[in-house]
Amino acid sequence: MPNFLLYQQNGPVVTLTMNEPARRNPLTGNTAVADFIEAIERIHNDRSVRAVILTGAGTAFSSGGDIKDMERQANGSIGGMQIRQEYRTGIQRLPLALFNLEVPVIAAVNGAAIGAGMDLACMCDIRIASEHAKFAESFVKLGIIPGDGGAWLLPRLIGLSRASELSFTGDVIGAQQAADWGLVSRVVAADKLLETANELAAKIAANPPHAVRLTKRLLREAMHTRLDTLLEMAASFQALSHQTDDHREAVAAFLEKRAPVFKG
Repeated sequence: MPNFLLYQQNGPVVTLTMNEPARRNPLTGNTAVADFIEAIERIHNDRSVRAVILTGAGTAFSSGGDIKDMERQANGSIGGMQIRQEYRTGIQRLPLALFNLEVPVIAAVNGAAIGAGMDLACMCDIRIASEHAKFAESFVKLGIIPGDGGAWLLPRLIGLSRASELSFTGDVIGAQQAADWGLVSRVVAADKLLETANELAAKIAANPPHAVRLTKRLLREAMHTRLDTLLEMAASFQALSHQTDDHREAVAAFLEKRAPVFKG
């Protein structure tokens, strides 16, 4: 089976493209999870990477779970405990890996993001949508629940009431409604999606990488940490930041009225 995920690097920006368009880029029943984990580890270990773009090939971002794989889980050929372990060692590795990756990830949602595909977009730090994008937390339509972390992520992005509405109904919403509800940052023309994502990635990559990585860590930890605990972490991160060459360069450039050059 060919690799599900294409890895392309242009300077400090990596673009990950889910590349199974004929099946609408499902996240199960293929090498998707293994490919993602390998790519995230590669990015984590490459200090030259400053931003990541995630998108899908074809007309869909991701259709989520593969129906044929669900049929295998439902027909009684495997037990519940085995299915539980498959989730724990399979798709549930994705939200943990993306949560702990300190490089910012931009989801460029080119089309349908359904079920686990919507949750994958929610795992990213920033979401921008093509005008053709649509979203559905559709697990309930199949008689299952969000098994990949969506029930934790979605309320934190759009609030409990709207997350409950999407999760209980399984309704599909379009790109503009997703923007109105705060699920995506902006909606752009389909032919401008990757251009917009790359412009945003370039803005992020132009900043001091240590500061960006530590800021992402603080934002992630703030999702589930007390204020006093976060302040202690921020004090430590700030002490480290003040001692970096990039901070010294930023201060010097400001005083000398010139553009800074950050080296990481």
